[in-house]
Amino acid sequence: MAITDIPEYAHLSESDVEALGAELDAIRADIEAARGERDARYIRNTIRFQRGLELAGRTMIAGSRNRGLWWAGAATLGVAKIVENMELGHNVMHGQWDWMNDPEVHSTTWEWDNTDPSAHWKHTHNYIHHKYTNVLGMDDDVGYGLLRVTRDQRWQPFYLGNLVYNTLLALLFEYGVAAQHLELGKKRRTPEAKEQFRRDLADVGRKVGRQLAKDYAVQPTLVAAAALAFGGDKRDAATAFRKAATADAMANVIRNLWTNAVIFCGHFPDGAEKFTKQDVDSETQAQWYLRQMLGSANFRCGPVLAFMSGNLSYQIEHHIFPDLPSNRLAEIAVRVRALCEKYDLPYTTGSFPLQYAKSWRTIAKLSLPDKYLSATADDAPETASERRFKQGLPEGARLYATVDPLTGRRRGLRSAIKSLRERRRTRVGRSSQVVERRAA
Repeated sequence: MAITDIPEYAHLSESDVEALGAELDAIRADIEAARGERDARYIRNTIRFQRGLELAGRTMIAGSRNRGLWWAGAATLGVAKIVENMELGHNVMHGQWDWMNDPEVHSTTWEWDNTDPSAHWKHTHNYIHHKYTNVLGMDDDVGYGLLRVTRDQRWQPFYLGNLVYNTLLALLFEYGVAAQHLELGKKRRTPEAKEQFRRDLADVGRKVGRQLAKDYAVQPTLVAAAALAFGGDKRDAATAFRKAATADAMANVIRNLWTNAVIFCGHFPDGAEKFTKQDVDSETQAQWYLRQMLGSANFRCGPVLAFMSGNLSYQIEHHIFPDLPSNRLAEIAVRVRALCEKYDLPYTTGSFPLQYAKSWRTIAKLSLPDKYLSATADDAPETASERRFKQGLPEGARLYATVDPLTGRRRGLRSAIKSLRERRRTRVGRSSQVVERRAA
């Protein structure tokens, strides 16, 4: 079930892992030493751009006289919310800009445009998710307590609704994130735990209330007041209020759908591996690096898509260095990819549509009982273990890398995965030939 020995699965010795960790430490040191005015200018320009975009969207909504302008305003406001959540909120709260010592962009002061209180998010995401990435039973982001996303999760009839749950989660993603920290299904047996839950619930209630008031009361009321001020009557004001409220709702849906897609592309496509609890009991920093590399996935993009994803198109690099500035991840990715080549490790990436489609395919497949699935938890597209490579090996044999005598290249995990796929294609081809001969 899942990967129980990460170095072995990666075909790396302990010394290999530590050497890989040292090279990643060197990348961190280089980026930290190079941070400066260019990075500060980037984040300040992003803030100005986001605020200008939000103002433009709300202005179009306030002045809309037809459906086209309403849609333009809602879409512009939705993009502004995406930028605020992805490139600003997410990254600022990771501490990526704390080195500037600017209270405006510091992880301790930023409160984002989202129903989840920033303090809650920093615990569930920065600490739990990034420390225990894809560790079953530890990382709540593995299915969000709602979806079955790996065969390591025991099937239950509840999971027949996988596709429905994910559709609702995508539409209402900000509320799903807000509920995550509350752990609503968890039993609290002590008075202290129950009191903490009440405090957390009150925090979420206040933040949800503020967001609802801002989007569906304050902003629409200002638009309605403007309609009256420019000579409109009560009917015009009511229409303006309704248009502003529905445009804000559409902007939030746009933001929620996009955020869900970006996050799922980084965590649930084929190749984003899952791990068992014992993996983290005594991890070194280098072993933690390796787990992040194996448990995350990227998607290919240009600068616009990278910006709109908060640079989480470089999810592998973000998981290795969550507190380094997002605008540096593209250059970090070049060096991380070179390390994957050197140690023959997979670098999981693909186009944005492909990665998202794979996530939905996994969610659809795993809504069904295991008897309808062809693969196992040891060797499936969405999960694997070191046992996938051990067929035919002596009992107790350990996986390790070799060196190709012809090319001098290392043959490790990536080569093993490639060989496994080639053997499968050969078996399928032979089976087809047998069927054809019998039919003839």
